Amino acid sequence: MPDDDPGEANRKSALAYAAAFGLFASVAGFCGIGWLLDRWLQTSPWLMVVGLIAGAIGGFYQFIRLASKIG
Repeated sequence: MPDDDPGEANRKSALAYAAAFGLFASVAGFCGIGWLLDRWLQTSPWLMVVGLIAGAIGGFYQFIRLASKIG
């Protein structure tokens, strides 16, 4: 049976957008920090790769945590 409550649909939609934005922001942020550290420390591209991996791990953790609240 579909949800007839528009408030509940808005809440689920907001959680879905927050989960997707959190994933994107985490990956982009950590990748950017890694890129800046690479430029400063002359270690290109290793810290950016580490930042990308760390951002993906953190972003997916946040995504799964928020997505579990939707269902």
